[in-house]
Amino acid sequence: MPDQRAVDVYDDGDDIVVQSTVAGVDDDNLEINITTESVTVKGVRKQEKRVEEKNYFYQELFWGSFSRSIILPQEVDPDHSTANLSKGILTIRMPKLNRSKAKKLKVKAAD
Repeated sequence: MPDQRAVDVYDDGDDIVVQSTVAGVDDDNLEINITTESVTVKGVRKQEKRVEEKNYFYQELFWGSFSRSIILPQEVDPDHSTANLSKGILTIRMPKLNRSKAKKLKVKAAD
C-alpha cells in the first residue's frame, strides 16, 4: 500500500498553501496534479543502497511509491499555481478563486 504523506494545508491570504515533507525524493520523481477543488501529490522515494533484510536492526523508513490527495477548502486556480522543493519540504501555492465576487456586464444595444 502506498505511503500517505503528512501535510499542512493553510490559508495565506490570497493563496491556499500545501506543504509536505518529501526528503530523499528527487524533483523528477514528483508529480503534482491540481484541479479547482483538489491537489494530488505522487512520487517515488528510491533506495540508493540495497541492504539485506537480515542486516537491519531497525527498518522504519519508507521506500517506494506514495500518493496523497487533498480536497481543498476553497476553489483554486490551477493555471497560476506553483510548486517549490527546498530542504526536503514541498510547498504548493494555489491562488484562491473568489467566485463570490459579482462581475458587471455592460449591456450592448442591438441595432
